[in-house]
This record gives sequence, structure tokens and C-alpha cells, in this order.
Amino acid sequence: MATNSSNYTYAPYQVMDVGTTNIRAILLRYLQHWYWFVLSVGLLLAVAFIYLRYQQPIYKSQASLLVKDEKKGLDSESMLKELEIFAPKKVVENEIEVLKSFTLMDRVVKQLHLDVVYFQDTPFGKREVYTQSPIRLIVEQAKPTLYSTEEPLKISFVNATTILLNEQQYPINSSVDTPYGRLRIFPLQVISASTEPIFIRIFKESKIVNEYLKVLKAEPTSKASTVIMLTLETASSDKGEAILNRLIDVYNEAAVLDKNRVASNTLNFIEERLQLVSGELQTVEKGVEQYKSAQGITDLTTQAQGFLETVQRNDAEMSQVSVQLGALHEIEDYIRQQPGNRNGAPATLGLSDPRLVNLIQSATKLEAQRNELAQTVPDKNPILRTVDAQIRAVKSEISENVATMRAMLTTAQRQFSQTNQKMEGTIRTIPAKERALLNITRQQAIKNDLYTYLLRKREETAVSFAATISDSRVVDVARSEEKPTKPNQSLTYLLFTLVGLIIPVAAMATRDVVNNRVIRRADVEEQTNTPILGEIVRKRTPEAMVVSSRAHSVIAEQIRALRTNLSFLRENRTGSQVLLFTSSINGEGKSFLSLNLGASLALVGSRTVILEMDLRKPQLRNSLNLDDGPGLSNYLIGETNVDEIIHPVLDNENYYIIRSGPLPPNPSELLSSTRLEKLILELRDRFNYVIIDAPPIGLVTDAQLIAPYVDATLYIVRHDVTPRNYLKMIDMLHREKRFNKLNIVLNGVGDGEPNYYSYGQKGNAYGYNNIKKKTLLSRLTSNN
Repeated sequence: MATNSSNYTYAPYQVMDVGTTNIRAILLRYLQHWYWFVLSVGLLLAVAFIYLRYQQPIYKSQASLLVKDEKKGLDSESMLKELEIFAPKKVVENEIEVLKSFTLMDRVVKQLHLDVVYFQDTPFGKREVYTQSPIRLIVEQAKPTLYSTEEPLKISFVNATTILLNEQQYPINSSVDTPYGRLRIFPLQVISASTEPIFIRIFKESKIVNEYLKVLKAEPTSKASTVIMLTLETASSDKGEAILNRLIDVYNEAAVLDKNRVASNTLNFIEERLQLVSGELQTVEKGVEQYKSAQGITDLTTQAQGFLETVQRNDAEMSQVSVQLGALHEIEDYIRQQPGNRNGAPATLGLSDPRLVNLIQSATKLEAQRNELAQTVPDKNPILRTVDAQIRAVKSEISENVATMRAMLTTAQRQFSQTNQKMEGTIRTIPAKERALLNITRQQAIKNDLYTYLLRKREETAVSFAATISDSRVVDVARSEEKPTKPNQSLTYLLFTLVGLIIPVAAMATRDVVNNRVIRRADVEEQTNTPILGEIVRKRTPEAMVVSSRAHSVIAEQIRALRTNLSFLRENRTGSQVLLFTSSINGEGKSFLSLNLGASLALVGSRTVILEMDLRKPQLRNSLNLDDGPGLSNYLIGETNVDEIIHPVLDNENYYIIRSGPLPPNPSELLSSTRLEKLILELRDRFNYVIIDAPPIGLVTDAQLIAPYVDATLYIVRHDVTPRNYLKMIDMLHREKRFNKLNIVLNGVGDGEPNYYSYGQKGNAYGYNNIKKKTLLSRLTSNN
């Protein structure tokens, strides 16, 4: 047999798209079972509807409270605190802890009698009521059975004055002894025999308090705000509002009570201190009076003040005399200086003699005149000498005047000094008396200031006690939302819908994990490097033959594609081709594919013969409704020749079949005979294609005995049928080259798997699914 390997080379199948195709394949695979999703979501939505109908609705109640700041004005400390951003928050957090305290909630529970819970029977179960309850039950003395009973107490109404409790009648508005303890029932509205029964459950107060504290939320509206938002979720909206309003009232009452207690204690303390300080003050005042009488002192402080003022006046006058003497000294220096060495007129500070001031001014003017003349005339000039004579006369008068004033000022200075010495002697005698008196009056002043301070604080505390108000203000009273917050219907339906979608996905994913069979193309590609020659979709019709000249279904087109791919398995253009079909186990569709591939080859004019070489469990005769007769087993034992066992398939002149014949007891020995090789060589001469339908490899070794005589082997792997562990065996057979040109054909691919073609998808341009199906016989007849 001639070969031309240069023209016919086979490239293994390559996967070009693995990412998006796998995601699309997974989605399509799930969408293929859309009815399970619809059923699951529908059932879960029905369960959600029933759940919401029978679930106790929970309502949210809210109230807001403003915490006031008591600080007034801004001092240095408060100004620094203003810079602390979180200072207000600390105050709010303290108040939040007070609002959520067990003590306040315990008062609320006791005042509102929340330990008794009322229910009414409805078509959807028992629903809690609060203001709608026709009665109020007061537990005067409880027995242990009152809290341990699981079933609520049922109270029915016999008439307007009698109720029925556990089949026992009791009067209303009376304290009665029951098996649960001493109880009292008050009517809240007009009751009669037609009033609906009420169900009551009684809990311990501590348990109810803890339950409400768990659902009570107290949070500031913002970080810089002192407004506290109170939130409570209850089964009755009016009950939640009543609890929040009463909690705020109790909180304010506790704050006022605490302030009044502090103010009362402060007043008592101030009164006690006033009495004590008043007695001490009287004792000190008597001591001052006795000391002044003994020393003959009227007002020592005033006397000492007069002496000090006299000394101060003398000191001031002496200072003024000293200034004047200093000014006279400067004038004398001025007179002694030569005209050319003077630096200007002398200072006359403190001098009040106008004559002296005029003389100095005259001398200054004459000197200025002389200086101007000295610049223009010589020193012996008569005019200059006249000016000098005038200057000397003026200076002489000045000297006489200065001498007279100096004598007067010196005498005055001496007199002031003597007066100061006398006053200082008198003042030195005062400190001893004053010190003794000061020790006595100091105690008097201290006691007097303390007494005055206590009187002022007593008045302030009395005013504060009379006008005590809470440090908080209600911003919004409690109000509830019209619709219940729990259960959230939208969220519940959404969650149940998601669960309804997850259940089928989880079921299919679990099946995939538990299932040890091939379910997608990726399973094959991950386990073996054997080339994949083609993919065939799942057959949805009972017909064994799906290929004809007029068949344009998806599966028929894929078999035609497989026929085209056979050319890549050839080694030359001419000559016959022997193909072996095998699989891992029974039921993978090798007989179906080999039969239809042969029919496809015959349609293009290729003489094709198919051999039913599964001598253990033949399937082709049943698919074609053929009678039993001589076949391969008869030929292999030498009972007949080739012409006697070849039969046409449905009167098609290009398509023939060789049946298996009677089932032999030793198929492997027959296939090992030399007549098999002789048969295949003879068929090569007669036909273009020889197709061998062999037994599965995973069960018997018949296919391996036939393998040396074939040109290519098509290994059928069927989705959801072929076990995954057989894929490793396929990979081993491919690597060890036990079969010539081993290729895989994926059979039974679902609609959600990626295929070579997109036939059958909605919206494509091919209408294969709309062509009327015909039998192969009618197609071959019409073709001929």
C-alpha cells in the first residue's frame, strides 16, 4: 500500500477556548434543567409565604431624648474642655448606660405590669396584644406552677362579672385563689359572653427585664450630638411606645430625685455649719471689743493712715525742694561757664520764681546776640563789649537771686526732715498694737466670710431645690412604624428564592462530585492527551439510523463532520481505510455511531462495509431488524466465504454489513486466527471503507486482537455513561500506541456542553430541526 505522509499528516485536536466556553457550558448545562429551578423556587416561595403568614410580626418603636449641658459661661477650664471633641460624647455614653440599666427597666416592667403578656387567637396563630386586651391580670401572690407551666392560661368570659380559668369560674374585680396563686382580674372594657377568649403568660420580672434590655438600643444620633435615639422592637407597636415613653419618664424622675436628694443633703449640712460658725463668730467679736477697750483704741487703722499720709506729704515736698536745689546748681554752673563753652540755657524745672526765669531768658538772648556779632566783628568792637557788659550785669542779678532762693530752700528742707523724724517715731509705736489687734480681727474676718458664704449657698440651694428639673428633654415621643420590621418580607422572599436556586445547583453539583462518570468535555481533556476527533449530541429519537440524504438534524450534521475528519486519519489519498470502533463498557453508542458513520460514507458514494465483530453481544442486527444467519463466526471457522456473508443495508448499493453470525464459545480464539487478516485484506480490495464494530476494551481483549489490522481506532466516550477511571486507561493506550491512530469521539453530549457546531441553538440561521424526518429507506429510495 502506497503512502504519502507528506501530504497527509494528522494534527491532534487542540482546545482553543477554555475559559469563557466552560462558563457558558456550565450555565447552559444548568439552564437545560430549568424546570428543576422553577419547581424548587416555586416550592421555596410557597414555604416563604406560609412562614411569613404564621410568623409573629415585630414592630420597631423609636423615641429621641436630648441630654442638656449644665455648664454655664466660659472660664479657663471650660474653654480648654471646649477643645476636647469627645467630651460631650462621654456624657452621652454615661447617660446611655443609665438608660440601659437594669434598675430603670425593672421600674418600667413593674409600673406597666409587663411580666403579664396577653395573646389572642387568630387563624395564623396566637398574636400578642397590649391595649387591645379586654382585661388586666394582677399577680398578688404567685405559686411556682405559675412560671413553670408551658401552656398559656386561657381565660374565657361567662358574663360581665365572671370568667372561666381552667374550667373553673372566678369573679372579676376580686382577689381569688387559683392553682397558680392569688390573682386579681380587672376589666379594661365592657366584657360579655361573646368576648373572645384571651391567653395569658406570666414571666418572672427579672427575665422580662433582661429580654427587653437585649432588644433596647440607645445610640447618639451623631458623634458631636447629645441627642440619644432609643429603639425597641416588640410584637405590639403600642406596647413598644408605652415602654419607651415610660422609660423616659422613669429616667427623668430618677434624675430629679437624685438632684433633690443632693440638694436636701446640702441644705442640712449648711444649716449645721451655720449654727456652728454663728457661735464662733460671736466669741471672736467679744474678744475684739475687750481688747479695744483695754488699749483705748477707737480706730487704730485710721490713725496710722493719717500719720502715713503726713509723712508722704513731707516726703513729696522734700523731693520737690531737692529738685529745685538741683536746678539752682545747674544755673550756678551756667553762670560760671565762659560764653563760648556753654551748651545752652540751664533747666528751670521746679523753679517758680518769674524774676529768675526772666533773667535766665535775657541772659540766653544776650549770649545768642553776642555769638552772632562775634562772627562778624572783632573782639574789641565797642558793640561786642557793650553786649558783654550787659551779660555780666544779668549774671550778677541771677547770682544774687539764686543765693537768696538756695537759703530759703535749705531752711525748708531742714524743717521737713525734722517733721518726718517726729512722725516716724509715732508710727513705730503703732505696729505692736495693730499686730495684736490684727490677730484678733483676722479670726473675726474668717468667721464672718464663712458665715456670709454659707448664707449665700443656703439661698442658692433652696432655690435650686424648689426649681429642680431634669437635665434632659424629650425631642420626639415614642412612635412606631406602620409596617412590621420583622420578618422582612422582601428579604425573606429573596433568601428563599436564592435557596430555591441553590438547591438544584447543589444537587447537580453533588451528583457531579459523587458521580464517577464523564459529564463534560473538560473531564476528558484533563485525564488524557488522546486527540478528540468529534462530538456527537445526545440522540433524542428512538431511530437507529439518523443519517440520510435529507436529514439535517444536529446529530446528522455532526456525524457528517466526523466523516470529514476521517480524511485527517488517512496516510494517502487513495486506497481503502479500515476503522475500528470500540469503547470502555457497553451502552456507550459505538454500534450506533459506527452504523451511522457507515451510512454517511455510503451517501457520498464510498463503498462501505460494516462488520458486526462483537461476537459476544452483537447489536447491529437488532438496530437494522436483520434475521439471524451465517456471519463472521462461520467465516472464521472456515464454513463459508466472503460473498455468502456480505449483505446490503436497506437495499443501498454502497452500504453492506457482515453479521456476527452464531455466537461462538471462544470469540478470542476465533479473532486470533489467520482468517481474520485474510478477511480484512479482501475487504480492503472490495470497499473504500471497512468499519469494525468491536467489543468494549474495558471488558474483553477482542478489540486489541483486531487492532493490528486497522488504520485508525475511534474510541467512543459517552457523557454520563463512561466511568472516569477508564480515561486513564485510554491515555495509557494512546501513549503505548497499542492502537493505530487512536482518537476519541465524544457521544451523548448534552445541550449545555461546548460542541464543534452550534446547531440547534435558538436564533441561528439553520433550520435543521424543522425538516420532516424520514426513514433511511425512503431517503435512499428517493436519492436513487
